[in-house]
Amino acid sequence: MTTQAAATTGWRHIDDTLFVTTDADAPLRGAKCPACSTVTFPAQDSCPRCGGSTMAEVTLPRQGTLWSYTVQSFAPKSPFRTTEPFTPFGVGYVDLGDVIVESRLTVADADALTIGLPLRLTTIVNHLDADGTEVRTFAFEPAGKAAS
Repeated sequence: MTTQAAATTGWRHIDDTLFVTTDADAPLRGAKCPACSTVTFPAQDSCPRCGGSTMAEVTLPRQGTLWSYTVQSFAPKSPFRTTEPFTPFGVGYVDLGDVIVESRLTVADADALTIGLPLRLTTIVNHLDADGTEVRTFAFEPAGKAAS
């Protein structure tokens, strides 16, 4: 998303290359090796499995299941640390079928998470730019929850 678009909408993706489009509800962009069918996220230019030098862009599913998880209970190191008070957050591996994606989770209560929990893609605010623009990143939320 361009700076002009961010000024109009008040938000931008943390990295547009992670998403298929710059739309707010854009799915994640992966890559698939035509030789061995390995799928990667984020998209890569070459295959980490067979060494193939070409990868085809694929749109990743918006829904998956929780493969593993933890709750981050300590503040990240610089440059990811902010001046705001730290709040624990969920982190998990989400099985999207052909690929498992590491992601923030919208749930930070370990007792509310279980392996196999159905999840769906959403976005969350990662931080605010100096001008107040929301910088959003992808996350997964329980599929039964109302869309954010």
